[in-house]
Amino acid sequence: MNMTETLELAEVPSHQPMAVQTSQPASIVQIALQQGASLDVIERLWALSVAEQGRAAEKQYNEAFSAFKSQAVHIIKNKTVDLGPLKGKKYAELFAVVNAVTPALSEHGLSASWKLTKDERDWIEVTCILKHTGGHSESVSMGGPPDSGGAKNAIQARASTVSYLERYTLKAILGVSEQDEDADGNGDELPSEWIQRAMDAETSADLDRVVKQGVRALNDAKDADGYTAFQRAVTHRREDFKS
Repeated sequence: MNMTETLELAEVPSHQPMAVQTSQPASIVQIALQQGASLDVIERLWALSVAEQGRAAEKQYNEAFSAFKSQAVHIIKNKTVDLGPLKGKKYAELFAVVNAVTPALSEHGLSASWKLTKDERDWIEVTCILKHTGGHSESVSMGGPPDSGGAKNAIQARASTVSYLERYTLKAILGVSEQDEDADGNGDELPSEWIQRAMDAETSADLDRVVKQGVRALNDAKDADGYTAFQRAVTHRREDFKS
């Protein structure tokens, strides 16, 4: 039953038929009030209208995201690690990821932003929120300890972790990966897929299965950076099950 049909069933005088020209909750309530509908009917109409708007916004979001995914977004690894066990490995810095995905996101009414959802001494959590102009949004969160490597001071250690988490949550929610400058466009690293699977695990047993498969896949790909991000996501998800 659509909203027009629902309104026609409202308990109002038969000589005052309702002519519905909008599905905005406030407008529907105003019409119902003008027609003398009962409080119970008005409350039900409001709830139905809000739910319908939510479904419509989610549909618009899904269509926009599908259109975004149909475009070839190339994220080039622009930075080379010069110290530590990952010396010589290349990766895309946060600005490179943002610059690569923003034009396609904007084209389809999508935008990404971050919130610092946990800021403790030994643990930082960042949430990436993907919004559509229609009102629907989705989010993914990741956490990790301050990055104290490389003789960083306390502020630098926290800033490094925040940047790292922003980069990986953005890649995770968009389902994109990085590639070398001479790659064919397909990319050979998909840590975001396993991070998302870890975050979607509903039970500890589900998470254990994801970990077993993800570790094997990332090891086979020799993706040390992705493996580290995956492990951080797994640690955070295990904490969720303890609460």
